[in-house]
Amino acid sequence: MRRQSLAPLRQSEPNAERQKLMEWYFLFFFVSGFCSVLCELIWLRLSMAQFGVTTALTSIVLSVFMAGLGVGSWLAGALVRRYESRISFSPLRLYAVLEFMIGLSALAVPAELIWGHRLLELLADRAAVSSAAYYLLSGLWLSLTMVPWCACMGATIPVAMFAIRKSQQQGDGRSFSFLYLANVLGAMLGSFLPLLLIEPYGFHKTLYIGAALNVAIAASAFLVSLKSSKDQPHAPTAAATVRGVSIAMTAIDNHRTILLLLFTTGLATMGMELIWIRLFTPYIGPVVYSFGMILVAYLLATFVGSRVYRRWSRKHRQESRLAWISLALLGILPLLTADTRVPLNLVARVFLGVMPFAAMIGFLTPMLVDRWSGGDPDRAGRAYAVNVVGCIVGPLVAGFLLLPLVGERWSVLLLSLPWFAMAFRIPHVSGARSFSRALAYLIVVLAFSVFLATQDFENQFPSRRVQRDSTATVIAYGEGMQRRLLVNGMGMTSLTPITKMMAHLTLASLDHTPHRALVICFGMGTTFRSVESWNISGTAVELVPSVPKMFSYYHADAATVLSSPLAHVVIDDGRRFLERSPAKYDAIILDPPPPVQTAGSSLLYSQDFYTVAKARLQPGGILQQWLPEADDATQAAVARSIKNSFPYIRVFQGMDGWGWHFLASERPIPVRTAAELVARMPQGAIEDMMEWGPAKSPEEEMQLLLAHESPIDEIIALSPSTAPLTDDRPINEYFLLRTPLDKLSDLD
Repeated sequence: MRRQSLAPLRQSEPNAERQKLMEWYFLFFFVSGFCSVLCELIWLRLSMAQFGVTTALTSIVLSVFMAGLGVGSWLAGALVRRYESRISFSPLRLYAVLEFMIGLSALAVPAELIWGHRLLELLADRAAVSSAAYYLLSGLWLSLTMVPWCACMGATIPVAMFAIRKSQQQGDGRSFSFLYLANVLGAMLGSFLPLLLIEPYGFHKTLYIGAALNVAIAASAFLVSLKSSKDQPHAPTAAATVRGVSIAMTAIDNHRTILLLLFTTGLATMGMELIWIRLFTPYIGPVVYSFGMILVAYLLATFVGSRVYRRWSRKHRQESRLAWISLALLGILPLLTADTRVPLNLVARVFLGVMPFAAMIGFLTPMLVDRWSGGDPDRAGRAYAVNVVGCIVGPLVAGFLLLPLVGERWSVLLLSLPWFAMAFRIPHVSGARSFSRALAYLIVVLAFSVFLATQDFENQFPSRRVQRDSTATVIAYGEGMQRRLLVNGMGMTSLTPITKMMAHLTLASLDHTPHRALVICFGMGTTFRSVESWNISGTAVELVPSVPKMFSYYHADAATVLSSPLAHVVIDDGRRFLERSPAKYDAIILDPPPPVQTAGSSLLYSQDFYTVAKARLQPGGILQQWLPEADDATQAAVARSIKNSFPYIRVFQGMDGWGWHFLASERPIPVRTAAELVARMPQGAIEDMMEWGPAKSPEEEMQLLLAHESPIDEIIALSPSTAPLTDDRPINEYFLLRTPLDKLSDLD
């Protein structure tokens, strides 16, 4: 009797051990998912600082990151298939080695990016490097830098699946979805929590936190392997069962349609993600937390969809075709929530638009990989790699082809077409399938109805001009002095004398006659036009190709200005242009895109940038930095970074009583009266300065600025404990922890 009663206990002991081991795997991949997104976010920003903030560079970084994941997944799966019979130790130790290598990337990647930047600088000094050649060389270096480390990340899933299969007496045909679920949950946390860590610690220290977590995973996995290897069961044979069902009957499906669907879902999802940013930026703003909101919504819904799949798959083996067809309607849904006529809170716009589609993708993607792989690491690695290829192609197609040519609405429709097509492939039979076919047609009709009923953001402006490119959607609208410029729905500037004085005050303050000036950020072209009124060589650098095309909308003489042999407009990142250009300038005039918190804008306010700019100033040259209204910490951080970079600084409040003009130089800046400054101006420049007033005479106009000069230490005193703004500590962009809750709604 006693022996019979103990038998169930003995049987349950291995099950309990396996359950505990699977809990460890879940924890490993949860933390690993967090660290992977942390690395992706920070590596992208560090790459921007070294190689530029252009769309092409961003695409290269993200593509290289995803390519590394795909290469690692495919290669690890192939190696497991080839050498699994020779591996006598616990594969969990291989996983531990991979996590340890990923941890080392926190030290290696930042250093490698700096080496690549120095190498390109060296090449540029010895020979002229075209923009195309620069991108090619940057891409090659980024590939050499990131692919090996990202391959380690991609290899973790096949290696962990191998470890799970080898540690269990019965296989698990759903092991990919189990690990995928944990990874997505960690990635969701990684899409937001690092933003809070960057604010107090900066990029590098936040990377070190991620590295410490990777090393902790490695150590924990190694210790777990020591315990689990004491009673290591044999790997299941081909006849083994997956939760009581034969593998041969369930999971392994050789049909190429599965791989095609995995590619398509990857392409559509990542292409949609790029479009979502365009659709929702007018409401949520261009700050890092806004982009984080979209990523959180996507990953949270993906986790929910994957969790539903895990429960559903316990009792079901085949999903309805309607699940795929529903993507047609769910993919169109963001057009409805982004319509200005729909009264929704900004968070509701994002979550209601993004989450339904992402949840269905979260359900279908792991299902496809499970079905294709059946728990086999090699097949899972190949399937995941195919999905990653789609993830690489999607943003390239959407960003460089669809959005510039057809805009957001039609891009969404085109990416949804595969799911529309599936509705017309349901067989014409009676019964249940006939009902499914009718329901599929209803979904298609609803999707088309939503598409036809919605309208683009720019339709709210009766008088407008619209340009789209791979970088942004640019809208010019309004009449007279009320004309405005919107980039991705965000107001950039207006017709104001402030932008004129950026040029006139700077050039008139020089201790010598100016010959060459550089304007970084074109905007409406007002500052560039004012520079040209001095009859000197003027170069304007603009990141968004469509912005200079709007010049004539704001200024009737735009064509005349641009036809001058002294006028030059360059489409490039301003900082990257300075690093590559051998020219030196009497004045460098900066007007970064508002708001001050805009993602990436810190690279034009940082102490590191001023080091670059100083090298391009003529002796006695002046850098003019415009800083709009910002919180005290941001104003103090920018002021301190300028003070640490230049020995001579003058600061003037903007003509409308807000914002600051910083004039900085390595030589003393002459103190002149308004009359003396005007006397140094050519007649064309005086006429340009007085075009919009508000003063009645040139001297009075200049005096409006001179009357509001402030010592830079007064601005630093607004937040004396704040560190200078650097590439590693972009204080203006990461502001959440220091912002009172009642003021967060005013930041966009």
